[in-house]
Amino acid sequence: MRRSIGTTAVVAALALAATACGSDGGDDSGGTGSAGGELSGTVTFWDTSNETEAEVFQAVAEDFETEHPGVTVEYVNVGFDDAQNRFKNAAAANEAPDVMRTEVAWVADFASLGYLYPLDGTAAVDNQDDYLPTAWASTQYDGETYAVPQVTDTLALFYNKALLADAGVEVPTSLQQIVDEKDAYEDAGTTPLYVRGDDPYWFLPFLYGEGGDLVDAGAQQVTVDDAAGVAAFERMQSLIDSGAAITDTSDGWENMMAAFADGDVAMMINGPWAIADATAALGDDLGVAAVPAGGEQQASPLGGWNYGVYAGTPEADASFEFVKYMSSAATQQRITDELSLLPTRASVYDVDSVASNEMVQFFKPAVDVAHERPWIPEAQSLFEPLRVSIEAMLTGSASPEEAARDTGDAYRDLLEDWQ
Repeated sequence: MRRSIGTTAVVAALALAATACGSDGGDDSGGTGSAGGELSGTVTFWDTSNETEAEVFQAVAEDFETEHPGVTVEYVNVGFDDAQNRFKNAAAANEAPDVMRTEVAWVADFASLGYLYPLDGTAAVDNQDDYLPTAWASTQYDGETYAVPQVTDTLALFYNKALLADAGVEVPTSLQQIVDEKDAYEDAGTTPLYVRGDDPYWFLPFLYGEGGDLVDAGAQQVTVDDAAGVAAFERMQSLIDSGAAITDTSDGWENMMAAFADGDVAMMINGPWAIADATAALGDDLGVAAVPAGGEQQASPLGGWNYGVYAGTPEADASFEFVKYMSSAATQQRITDELSLLPTRASVYDVDSVASNEMVQFFKPAVDVAHERPWIPEAQSLFEPLRVSIEAMLTGSASPEEAARDTGDAYRDLLEDWQ
């Protein structure tokens, strides 16, 4: 059923793309240029940023109108949880926004369905060599460019400096160290760590830390249920069973942020998008370090966001210029200055205000060694079977071995002809 729906969507979307791409260059390319060369039209922009970030992104988007008075930007903030399916449903109905802020793992999915405009040779791709290679890799599908990087990120360990001092412990460098020192945290009146049990993305540091991966895309092989995968499930379970961590299989984000802000836990694993909220809660007591290593290594997933242009947009020229503006070095510097998010352009890291940003100083080296996820159309679909298996393990209905096995079996059903 999944494949048949996808095939239908491809045919429909290719027709849209053909309409949108049917004339290259000149005023016919998108219908938004005027005889005088000034842009005109309305660009609808779906922004998936969180509540704290949205105010800044909206202001930046609206400033584009100042530079291009003939263009109106219709800013729409959409919730992250349903944004991927919402865009796909809208694209299938030819009602998608002109520009979409897409999670890095969604690009291949959207492109495989024909919903994104191929951007090579358009104004949206400006100074390509300036982008970090890992960020740029997430924009590619089947040899073409379907997005432009906005921000990059990875997960890190957020810790409460005061609580670690009360416990008399150093910032942990391994997950086993947290287990070994849990009594010291308890004496200080706190639990060491919050582990999210409701969002499988937060499982990836455990998986990579044991030397595992979800799949081997090059070999078309499922690897989540190999020995390293089983070890990752065991590691997560042992943190809970030992009392070194608490978890929840629902409302994990809210519970984690509240527990960290209230001092109920001394540490949490989180990303740059949480810096503003964590700083508001802890102030100078907030510290950030690498995610503690598992049995093999320290490793966190490469994340981030890109800008994609809808294949069927009637506002192609204005959309390309809008993406160019939103991903420019100047805009990326502004976003870092106001939100401490990590740029995707190498040159921005040389700007004084960015280079001196405390969070950038930590997260940039972490991003440089972050683990890339599989850039395959099914990438986002790999998370739901993992979430189900993690929940089964944490609620006691599956062992770590069974959780790994069930996840692997689900992947082989999802990824046809994979081993």
